[in-house]
Amino acid sequence: MTWEWRSIAVVWVLAVACAVIIGLLSARGQEIAWIGLTLAACTIATLGIQIGTGRKEGYVSRMTTSIVGTVIVLAIATGVFALIGLM
Repeated sequence: MTWEWRSIAVVWVLAVACAVIIGLLSARGQEIAWIGLTLAACTIATLGIQIGTGRKEGYVSRMTTSIVGTVIVLAIATGVFALIGLM
């Protein structure tokens, strides 16, 4: 795995970890608010990580891939939380 993919995967892992923590610790019905905050935190983390690499080549594609992956992870988590809420 190249450093580019590692810098992207770190944010995806952060999103998964936050989704699990939200599922375990948040009050029922409050998950969506925490998902929004998680997306904001992952976006800020993405900016920091990608700027921290010091590489301008491919910056936009790395940012896009990282944020789109985060949105997909959090959308799946939202679906799971919605299904749990129906039960």
